[in-house]
Amino acid sequence: MNQQKSFGTHTTGTLYLVPTPIGNLGDMTVRSIDTLKAVTVIAAEDTRHTQQLLNQFDIQTKQVSFHEHNKETRIPELVARLAAGEDVAQVSDAGMPSISDPGHELVKAAVAQNIPVVPLPGASAGITALIASGLAPQPFMFYGFLARKPKEQLAELQNLNSHTETMIFYEAPHRLAKTLQTIVKAFGPERQVVLARELTKRYEEFLRGTAQELADWANENEVRGEFVMMVAGNDNPVTEADDDPLADMTPVQAVRALVESGMKATAAVKQIAKARDLDRQALYLEYQGEN
Repeated sequence: MNQQKSFGTHTTGTLYLVPTPIGNLGDMTVRSIDTLKAVTVIAAEDTRHTQQLLNQFDIQTKQVSFHEHNKETRIPELVARLAAGEDVAQVSDAGMPSISDPGHELVKAAVAQNIPVVPLPGASAGITALIASGLAPQPFMFYGFLARKPKEQLAELQNLNSHTETMIFYEAPHRLAKTLQTIVKAFGPERQVVLARELTKRYEEFLRGTAQELADWANENEVRGEFVMMVAGNDNPVTEADDDPLADMTPVQAVRALVESGMKATAAVKQIAKARDLDRQALYLEYQGEN
């Protein structure tokens, strides 16, 4: 078991995961500001974007870039600095590091070296949108961004169709209309959907309706801003049992039905025993005893 060292006893630095505002700078916490001032270096997704935040709060700490395209070389460098005793703060452009943003691989690398990882609480677009959506806040599933290719996206959504929990997705404005049309295909036109736009900003807006109503809205209006899409769970999911004509039969009845359809008895017993986690030999003897 890899157990993180207790604070005050480790000799390495600490990796701090620092959330940043998703729009309104007033959501920056005092602890986040103090942490960014205290660490040796800030690993930022976009240093130019983060510099505006640092200027706002008079934070003088130096930055290094850390993003999807340089993570293979940057992670070893950052882990080496942490191992040498330096404290590092990691930030994304907005919201929580690692959530649809860089950070997960750095956390894994730090944990592997037994370097303390400290998460700071703060803004997260998905949770912020969910609590005001009007959809069931729990259970929920955060999915993030869907695949961009239409066939792959449709397959992803079809696999999610039976989920009963509220689902949270992120989507860019130029892809929103097509994604909503795919949601209509995968979940049906009547599934309830909520769109949260420009969260915490001046033009924050929530749009609520059926999947078809919001798909029509996206086709008829100029879509601007970043979106959180929330889809209600399926309140009447079709389970495998609903599709299985043998589901309501006893094991022996199910074996008999398969045999009558042309399957050999040994093969039928093997199939039913495996599907229902039964002892194959015992099931075979029971079947033989009734025939």
